Amino acid sequence: MITRILGSTSNRFGFVKIISLTAMSSVVKIMRRIQKINWFSFAYDIFLLVFGAIISAVAIIIFMAPFNVTPAGVSGIAVILNHFDPRLPIGLMVLLGNIPIQILGFRMLGGWKVVVKTIFYVVIYSLAIDLLTPYLSNFDVGQDVLLNALVGGILGGIGGGLVFQAGGTQGGTSTLGRILQIRFGMPLSSTTLYTDTGVIVLAGLVFGWEGALYAIVALFVGGVASDYVLEGPSVIRTATIITDYPDEISSIVLDEMGRGVTAWTGKGMFTDQTHTVLFITVSRPQVNTLRRLVEASDPNAFMVIGQGHVAYGQGFKRIREE
Repeated sequence: MITRILGSTSNRFGFVKIISLTAMSSVVKIMRRIQKINWFSFAYDIFLLVFGAIISAVAIIIFMAPFNVTPAGVSGIAVILNHFDPRLPIGLMVLLGNIPIQILGFRMLGGWKVVVKTIFYVVIYSLAIDLLTPYLSNFDVGQDVLLNALVGGILGGIGGGLVFQAGGTQGGTSTLGRILQIRFGMPLSSTTLYTDTGVIVLAGLVFGWEGALYAIVALFVGGVASDYVLEGPSVIRTATIITDYPDEISSIVLDEMGRGVTAWTGKGMFTDQTHTVLFITVSRPQVNTLRRLVEASDPNAFMVIGQGHVAYGQGFKRIREE
């Protein structure tokens, strides 16, 4: 009897010990993950998500919804529903519309790590729309619908660019497009086009086709503004030079401009002759200087100037550690 009691007690203590060790191991793993977090980068991403959400909300409240200019995605559907029944808050409709999409995203895109920033953005964005509407809905910005569509699209694009920069998405059709890409292997640009086109067609049926055209204008300038925020202004140029005097050109570029040169051997398929290909990255104001130096070193050189947005590395911007 005593032996059975002692054995039972020993088993219980062993079970408790296993649970305690498992819990301690989980806590240690969590603490290690917390220590690995770059808190400055984390706070910066949160700022971008919040700021982007507020800017996007202002675009809807002031420039788009009052003029029946439909934004893309779930926000556009929310604006249409609010047009039919003003008692339906746009922000709440955006939030409710995103719930099933984000559940799908959670299940099909890889769990919380993928959707957590998007969910955070959607919540802040929805709250910002409904909380700021009473204060901003009567803000007078004139009656020019085209101008309001342009400004609304630009602000929405800036907000979206900030969100993408933080590693999130604006939810809605952005997440749905990603799901369609994973599920059916369709290009992301095509899936987004299909989903946004559906919303714009719906806007045309509700607000008239002129309203749909305004929505297309807002969508286009929003995409341009988003790309500008993500990639920045085009401040660099890349030069590809085909020459038989690579040493002379490389030397004068290094000495006069302080720029590095990368070289490899190329073959002209028409002439069947071997030449040297040089690749150089310069700032936009240095293009004429480079052209002059190449012409002085090899008047017969073939040079192509390409456009770039930004360069990272020695002599240009430093790569920010995330």
